[in-house]
Amino acid sequence: MDTTFSTISTIIKTRRSTKPLAMNGNKIPNGHIAAILELADWAPTHGYTEPWRFIVYENPIEFCRQHAELYKQNSLGDNFEPSTYNKLLNQGNAASHIIIAVMKRGNLPKIPAFEEIAATSCAIQNLLLGAAALNIASFWSTGGMALKPALKEFLQFGEDDVVMGILYLGYADEFAEGKRTIPLEEKISWVK
Repeated sequence: MDTTFSTISTIIKTRRSTKPLAMNGNKIPNGHIAAILELADWAPTHGYTEPWRFIVYENPIEFCRQHAELYKQNSLGDNFEPSTYNKLLNQGNAASHIIIAVMKRGNLPKIPAFEEIAATSCAIQNLLLGAAALNIASFWSTGGMALKPALKEFLQFGEDDVVMGILYLGYADEFAEGKRTIPLEEKISWVK
């Protein structure tokens, strides 16, 4: 097989999620972050709506403080959990950068929101694969306030926009082994 296919295949098969607290605190050059964001920008897009938007935090601790406070402000009475607050506050301590990924709904009503979400997901996957190629650890989180309207409002996005997740990026000393639990043959039907 072609060496390009082999390289891409290896990157796809070895990309893994690394929890932010398993990162080692070393800083990623901003040029590497810019390069993987450029890869994200080449995701497929119907009608050239290019719905992906990224907010990059060079100081993860600042975002984590805002995230924890947003959780506190939106947790009423008995719903507030100090352990959740502390987790959100400290989750990025060893990360280098945090990127908030958002689907910004386009102005072409004929394109379903699902397609905009799918395009943004492809952009995120491009970013994660680019990070893996640079030996950057990543974690795509939808926890905390990520899927709550309060975060979208805090970031000043509209009602039809969707926060797709919080991406923690950093370096790690170890990467998990990959595995699949369902055989590929059970996931594919060939029609002749």
